[in-house]
Amino acid sequence: MSLKLGVPSKGRLMDKTFAWFEKCGIVLSRSGSDREYAGKVEGIDNVSLILLSAGEIPRELATGRIHLGVTGIDLVHEKLPRWEQQVEEVAPLGFGKADLIIATPACWVDVDTLDDLDAAAAGFRKAHGHRLRIATKYHRLVREFLTDAGVADYTLVDSQGATEGTVVNETAEAIADITSTGETLRANHLKILSDGLILQSQATLWRSRIAKYDPDEKAVLNELLDRLV
Repeated sequence: MSLKLGVPSKGRLMDKTFAWFEKCGIVLSRSGSDREYAGKVEGIDNVSLILLSAGEIPRELATGRIHLGVTGIDLVHEKLPRWEQQVEEVAPLGFGKADLIIATPACWVDVDTLDDLDAAAAGFRKAHGHRLRIATKYHRLVREFLTDAGVADYTLVDSQGATEGTVVNETAEAIADITSTGETLRANHLKILSDGLILQSQATLWRSRIAKYDPDEKAVLNELLDRLV
């Protein structure tokens, strides 16, 4: 048996994850072409590399199919209810930083806070006969955040594409999405509410609390964590 490590399968997140491990003397690489999802690990024995999408890694950790995984805080918190019971944060990796925020049209000059959004939503429903739509991929986190803030008279609409474009395309009145620089928001004439920060995220190494560890795997885990943390 070997310890299973899941990392993002493509893009800058994969490249930066490989670089972070290499600084610790552990070399991760694909074992075949860019279309293959197998990898290899050099620098430590009995660790298997599994390449997955960042969105799959929380689920694989929560089911115990992998022992360790690299993915964003936002994805773990969104996809895993009571995530603390299923995974443990091992180490933030210092890249992939982004904020999950609430943004509204920049032309809504009277809407700057969540209280303003609540008032605007009530006015919108009275004027249009239906609730103000907020486009997002993060339904659970956004719903909990808005409930805690006392915002009502809204509905969440699913967005799996370019969320920032939903307002200009008239499929939503506001959005809740991840942003790193805010440039795309500004390009789409959106502004972040002054108290609209839901979550700060970055790439993070997680350990599964569900996965089973035999004595050999536990020894490998301890050796690996000693080198990484």
